[in-house]
Amino acid sequence: MNTPEWLKPGLYGAAAGAVAVAIVGFSWGGWVTGGKAMQLASSQANLQVVAALVPICLQQSKLDPQLADTLAELKGADYYRRSDMLMQAGWATMPGSTDPNRNVAIACMDKLAAAF
Repeated sequence: MNTPEWLKPGLYGAAAGAVAVAIVGFSWGGWVTGGKAMQLASSQANLQVVAALVPICLQQSKLDPQLADTLAELKGADYYRRSDMLMQAGWATMPGSTDPNRNVAIACMDKLAAAF
């Protein structure tokens, strides 16, 4: 197809403008792909679920007859071992589940640490 000479600069400008808009939009405009949007949504949903389960963990800690002993051990333990100890105590095992949740244990430990 033969295009007139006067049309070519306009087409080149439109193509360059489209590329520039895409670069600016994805770099600084906050645009994301569908896959990235799903990843962000999943991450946010996981954070919200953990936040909703932390009160259950705290309640289970209050019901534990060995609460004072466990808290004393937690105070003396290294930070990186505390969540494992909390998981072994059973506080991060949610009702209806057989395995403890590490993310809940970490968040619960942060709340407990603020209390003591």
